Amino acid sequence: MLDINLSSPISIMNELKQKFKDKRLFLNLTQEGLATRSAVSLGSLKRFESSGQISLESLLKLALVLECLDDFQQIALQKKQTINSIDDLYKEKKQKLPKKGRIK
Repeated sequence: MLDINLSSPISIMNELKQKFKDKRLFLNLTQEGLATRSAVSLGSLKRFESSGQISLESLLKLALVLECLDDFQQIALQKKQTINSIDDLYKEKKQKLPKKGRIK
């Protein structure tokens, strides 16, 4: 089966801002209440809910109050390679993550 991903940064940002707003309303919090509890400025929260623009630090502070901070632990996880043979195991063991990147 062909897996087609039609997501874009803009579509994910719009989905994320709506999910955060829905979660805020579900928890019966006003924008002011969430801003106070999270130590994120009200202006930043309003901008996020209208345009999706927010700093990562502020987003994580909001996630903490909205009880979804753990969801961010799943972002950019290294995918485990399926091992089908001893050769695959040997190849995996030889591969090491580089200590720094380089331009190719």
